[in-house]
Amino acid sequence: MYLATTDAAATAKVTRGRVGGPVLALGAVSLVTDVSSEMVTAVLPLYFVLQLGLSPLQFGFLDGLYNGVTALVRLAGGRAADRGGRHKLVAGAGYALSALSRLGLLLAGGGTLGIGAALAADRIGKGVRTAPRDALISLSAPPDALGRAFGVHRAMDTTGALLGPLAAFALLWATADAYDAVFVVSFCVGLLGVLLLVAFVPGRAAAPPHPREPHPAPRARARLLAPLRDPAFRRLCTAAGLLGAATIGDSFLYLLLQRRLDFAVSWFPLLPLGAAAVYLLLAVPVGRLGDRIGRRVPFLCGHAALLGGYLLFLATERGAVLLVGVLLLLGVFYAATDGVLMALAGPVLPPAHRASGMALLQTGQALCRLLAAAGFGAAWTLWGAGPALVAAALALAAALVAAGMLLPGRAEPPHSPQPNAPDPEPEPEPDALPPERRPSRP
Repeated sequence: MYLATTDAAATAKVTRGRVGGPVLALGAVSLVTDVSSEMVTAVLPLYFVLQLGLSPLQFGFLDGLYNGVTALVRLAGGRAADRGGRHKLVAGAGYALSALSRLGLLLAGGGTLGIGAALAADRIGKGVRTAPRDALISLSAPPDALGRAFGVHRAMDTTGALLGPLAAFALLWATADAYDAVFVVSFCVGLLGVLLLVAFVPGRAAAPPHPREPHPAPRARARLLAPLRDPAFRRLCTAAGLLGAATIGDSFLYLLLQRRLDFAVSWFPLLPLGAAAVYLLLAVPVGRLGDRIGRRVPFLCGHAALLGGYLLFLATERGAVLLVGVLLLLGVFYAATDGVLMALAGPVLPPAHRASGMALLQTGQALCRLLAAAGFGAAWTLWGAGPALVAAALALAAALVAAGMLLPGRAEPPHSPQPNAPDPEPEPEPDALPPERRPSRP
């Protein structure tokens, strides 16, 4: 088992040039958990729109609602994790809840209400664990290697997202469409992820007690919003929110591809695999690039790639070009924004508010994406897919310009010290030492 440490210098010595053990352990947990999760969620867009016959407006609201619920729970998870440094405990609770939700799918017996409750439990578990997990990653890597650390984690996480649908299809083929077998295997795999977290992920040491102050402690709401007092963090939240409000979501892009290319619906669940493969290949290189040149550039370029995906729908009717281009650009978008955003936030958040700050950032972005999903669904229903895509492209272009102005030329120094860490004392000159401590000379 790895040892937990809060010393940035010691961590830098261990992880310089490679990713440390805690990050790899968290990546393994995410990989296994994503295999479990994606086994049962790969077909949700197809099920809601093509099987249940929901309109694009209804699907947009439902898709955004799930993300919105996840985002709101992140606030509670982040705050609970920061209280006493209980990042591992809170993250473990989230992973365990997601694993148990697979049993809920078994008990639902095909009932819509039971399936909805099980999926909601899975989303709540994801919301609870996300901020503490990302805080653990940022606290386990030196500031100049955060991009690489998050890139490695996201690559391992995406590997699970690739394997999950493939495992589900293999099980359905081997068991003659026995969905209960998929749910049972999904639960077992999710439980394995929890065991990996308990065994191999170090916990954070509790924060040192602060001296008592004469004035009363601030209210919980004030403590929760404390990271927003930092101007740099406020600018980052604003930029992420603006870009999130212009991000319509990959589920809509997959539905547009299916309708434009008119391929068999049985192939629909395989669409996310194309984008996930690109994400897997690029996550680590993009993270390392961000560590070298600053993370602002990859973050903005990733959203520019998403804008290119929107425009590709409007520019070509060729099926192969459209399919490969959209999946490629969508994978670039996720590789250049998901982990990079957390790496941007890490250096500007003190360790005591790391999980809370990341939860605020993720929640604001997800709520803005909720509005974007509902707005695009409404525009598609009222105007049609073409005009809705034009509006989405214009909104994203405007958001890119605004975000470029909000984020500084280099959002974080490449070798910034650990937040709130005392400056190292300078080494005294040999002649300034007392005679008994001076080094002997030959």
